Amino acid sequence: MKYAIIIPDGAADEPQESLGGKTPLEAAHTPAMDALVAAGVIARACHTPKVLPAGSEVGNMSLLGYDPLKNFTGRAPIEAAAQGIELGAEDWAVRCNLVTVEDQTMRDFTADHIGTDEATKLLATMQEYVTADTELSQVLHFVPGVSYRNLMIWRGVSKPAPFSMETRATPPHDLTDKSITEDFPRGPGSDVLVSLMEKSVELFKDHPVNVVRQGYGKLPATNVWLWGLGRAPSLQRFDLAHGVHGAMITAVDLLRGLATLVGWKRIEVEGATGYTDTDYAAKGRAAIEALNDVDLICVHIEAPDEASHEGDVQGKIKAIEEIDRHVVAPLVEALKARGDWRMMISPDHPTFVRTKTHTHGNVPVAMAGTGIKPDEFTSYGDTNAAKSSLAFDEGWRTMEWFIKKNV
Repeated sequence: MKYAIIIPDGAADEPQESLGGKTPLEAAHTPAMDALVAAGVIARACHTPKVLPAGSEVGNMSLLGYDPLKNFTGRAPIEAAAQGIELGAEDWAVRCNLVTVEDQTMRDFTADHIGTDEATKLLATMQEYVTADTELSQVLHFVPGVSYRNLMIWRGVSKPAPFSMETRATPPHDLTDKSITEDFPRGPGSDVLVSLMEKSVELFKDHPVNVVRQGYGKLPATNVWLWGLGRAPSLQRFDLAHGVHGAMITAVDLLRGLATLVGWKRIEVEGATGYTDTDYAAKGRAAIEALNDVDLICVHIEAPDEASHEGDVQGKIKAIEEIDRHVVAPLVEALKARGDWRMMISPDHPTFVRTKTHTHGNVPVAMAGTGIKPDEFTSYGDTNAAKSSLAFDEGWRTMEWFIKKNV
């Protein structure tokens, strides 16, 4: 049996007045996704328990079959795993966005999609500041990632971190076009995080990187935004849990980290950007090729989520259509040509275009292939999923059904 999982990140949404009451998934032209439902089933699953953040860190952990209520320890430690950073028992990882804040409002949580080279230079300045501080120099390390997505590591051997699981910090993508006044970190150790965030404003104000960016019309990175902190999680290997060896295709460190933690191979695709300009076709081709080496290929596409954060409903529809045309359609045909197969399509969480933020709630899940008997539905979308009798209130249980149902 060969398996494929497609994750159109944040594709689930609410009905849009501008789309005649349809959701973006329902307004999009998705013949391949619709054919998959017609040949199989549509279900609904909740991957984001209300007591946890409604984000990709929780949603994708659940989607891959791991109970987030038992296994989630924070977003940043997952991304640390993606970079090969080992966290000791006393270490903490903190997500470090570069953002643009104007008049106490989150103008852009990506700092206008700042370049990786630019981000690296700004973080070097933060590291110089920390290194000059006798108290912090041995424990704090800023680690560049990709573009605005970076990390801060607290090595707690010489000085225990002041944080706890009660420390709270708001994801900057949940604050787009909103006031940040009431959303600074809070709880144990939050004074350290807030102090660093405030210091970055001073350090970045006239930084050469920002001077150049503003010179050619780009937004400046006004400061770092620290959030998503936690300690290293411990996840059972996927092959031990399900008897299936997997691989991940993604442009996002969060998914790379999850793949590392569950023992999956990571496949890097040239042209995969983690944005709406990603090379969808290259991802589709890489997924087909990967079937030669693994039992299960998972393709994560960030584009629908990015369009949602920008409030771009047409951009979201276009991203969904590109996934259907360049990933789902060719991959289904490749699977069928190999014999026994199954495919699942599922977002990790809803991201509303209206609010530009992630939200708790159900997502539509399409599953088809060998041994899966068709239900009465013939198209993929949020409304049909809501009508389905197949529901996974504990979303992490969906994976076991997908892998083992009637096998």
